[in-house]
Amino acid sequence: MKKIIVTLTLALLVLAPAASRADEGMWLLSLIGKNYADMQKAGFKLTPEDIYSINQNCIKDAIVGLGNEGRPFWHFCTGEIISNKGLISTNHHCGYGKLQEHSTVEHDYLRDGFWAYNMAQELPNPGLTASILVRMEDVTGRVLECLSDDMSEADRAKAVRNVSQRIAQEAVAGTDYEATVKPMFNGNQFFLFVHIIYKDVRLVGAPPSSMGKFGGDTDNWAWPRHTCDFSMFRIYTAPDGKPAAYAKENIPLKPKHHLPVSARELNDGDFAMVLGFPGTTDRFLTSFGLEETMGISNDLRYKLRTVKINVLREMMNADQAIRIKYASKYASCANYWKYSNEQNIALKKLNTMKVKQEVEQEYYDWALDKDPKYRAALKRIEQSYAERSELQAALTYLDEGLLEGPELLYQSVVMGRSIKAMLAETNPDQRDAMLEEIRQTAAKFYKDYDQEVEQRVMAAMMAYTYSNIDLKYAPDCLKNADRRYKGDFEALVNRLFSNSIFANEKVFADYLKNPSLKVLERDDIYKYGSEILAKYRDLYQSIPAESRDNLTRGQRDFVDGILQINSGRKLMCPDANSTIRLTYGNVKAYEPRDGVTYHYYTTLEGVMQKENPNSTEFVVPQRLKDLYNAKDYGPYVNSRGELPTCFITNNDITGGNSGSPVLDAYGNLIGLAFDGNGEAMSGDIDFEENLQRCICLDSRYMLFVIDKYANAQNLIAEMDIVR
Repeated sequence: MKKIIVTLTLALLVLAPAASRADEGMWLLSLIGKNYADMQKAGFKLTPEDIYSINQNCIKDAIVGLGNEGRPFWHFCTGEIISNKGLISTNHHCGYGKLQEHSTVEHDYLRDGFWAYNMAQELPNPGLTASILVRMEDVTGRVLECLSDDMSEADRAKAVRNVSQRIAQEAVAGTDYEATVKPMFNGNQFFLFVHIIYKDVRLVGAPPSSMGKFGGDTDNWAWPRHTCDFSMFRIYTAPDGKPAAYAKENIPLKPKHHLPVSARELNDGDFAMVLGFPGTTDRFLTSFGLEETMGISNDLRYKLRTVKINVLREMMNADQAIRIKYASKYASCANYWKYSNEQNIALKKLNTMKVKQEVEQEYYDWALDKDPKYRAALKRIEQSYAERSELQAALTYLDEGLLEGPELLYQSVVMGRSIKAMLAETNPDQRDAMLEEIRQTAAKFYKDYDQEVEQRVMAAMMAYTYSNIDLKYAPDCLKNADRRYKGDFEALVNRLFSNSIFANEKVFADYLKNPSLKVLERDDIYKYGSEILAKYRDLYQSIPAESRDNLTRGQRDFVDGILQINSGRKLMCPDANSTIRLTYGNVKAYEPRDGVTYHYYTTLEGVMQKENPNSTEFVVPQRLKDLYNAKDYGPYVNSRGELPTCFITNNDITGGNSGSPVLDAYGNLIGLAFDGNGEAMSGDIDFEENLQRCICLDSRYMLFVIDKYANAQNLIAEMDIVR
């Protein structure tokens, strides 16, 4: 939100379109016509209708939001269709969880990679969904006509929910589509999104993790990069082309559009645009919110996850089976562990707090003669953050330290709740069905669980939480445990596990043979988990409802004011919220600090330079070394005789954009977005136009790996490759 307010003096000199920067903004597709002139200046050669149209096939029909059944409109990653048979490319780290689920010690796809050389070999992934936008519509008027400033926040939320449900239901009546209404600009605008959601998505291919995660935690959020970060899936449909759950008779999707894949040269300054489903940004965050983000959320998350990561690293490095079980969990934990620390470093270095305070001073000046609600907005926000500060820290310790650090404390409560419901059921058939569902849930959980690992993690997280939380907010079980065991949390955890029905899969399966409410309720792990969760909920509820309402209303009114101030001067886009967006800019080198210039691309040469057989993060497979030594790069070499691996652009992306297509001026796939650079980790809160970079896998490296490394000619034959 850097410099989004224009001073009154400067405003007299500024004409509307010129104030917008092409490289900042995650734009809604239906509104990109407003940016068309800027896109053309950056090098765009198509029309807005080539990107988004409801009357003709277009690029948006090839953009896929990857999600999970049950949360179809929350997209954890993006993919793109690259063949007329529903073939999808996305990031390796987006497919990592599915590779892990399919891996065993005998078939270690994480270590060795996976390739399907025909469709019969492709692996199903129950629960994985692929969502494609059908259309979107501004429904702000319909929603706002049901609201008023006199409403309480609870009544307002209920009214928004009710009218949004009606709009969504009307939009998909008589179709196979699904719809949702999403708020924009903190509830000042509302948009309808209609999607078609496919439910049979199969794993097709991925390089080994030594390539797909090359650089590991060391290179994460950093440039230069050499990571071969891609995996491949395929969408299947029922024989009639409609979405359907996995079935043998399903057929590959016949998409409305698929992206040609470019093997052409890239140059510094070339046009680049990214379409995808960015997760969340917070560009309208105030200085008061920034203080909480830096001092509590980021700081404590980093410290708490460091404890967990150290335990997991040690145990995963010592045992292949444990490495496979915990690979996806570790990756998920480590990603935002490093992000939290790097973001704080960037926020401090770029003095983002000062930027926010300057914006707020301009806002104060503007609001002096406006409606009282605008004058009150920042005061509401400041007071709300102050009232919850101590509690927010305690909640973070309980959540990251005890409920999400170890797994079993929370999982025992979840399974215990299901057991209680099952035992209370009087219908024998229904009770048997509920029991079977518990068994299936348990089997899924314990598949990627190890008792020794869990005990080590739980003891470490309990000890750290006890030593650092303000004890007036700690649950009694934690305080009593310290007194009883004199700080020896390993001894405590050993006792908790010694008689628990949740300790491992075997003892839980034995318990389910003759389940008893009495046994459940006296189980120590279940009792600890229940008490910790209850304490968390009590602390959360102790934040006054008025304070939460003031924060919501204050932020809405503040953003409303910002929109009014910039009306007619600067195009503004709403924060990311997992809805499809477009960002445009250029391939672009940068200078992160004095005397340092980063080139815009990297090559396979850099992979070999980074190789370190003594580090699990920088292992190079022998086959890749053989191809490198022979300079057997095929048609993917550049004019300098190099094999490009990655490149950077100034596109504005965030989490959820992982796997997004990076397209050239003609809509050809030139790469896959997969990361951002550490120097601009403040970007989710304040875009830094001089430093912000999107790190992308070069499509030529992806094609080289499919073609020369994996010899998957079946996949190469499917694609339209632009040379």
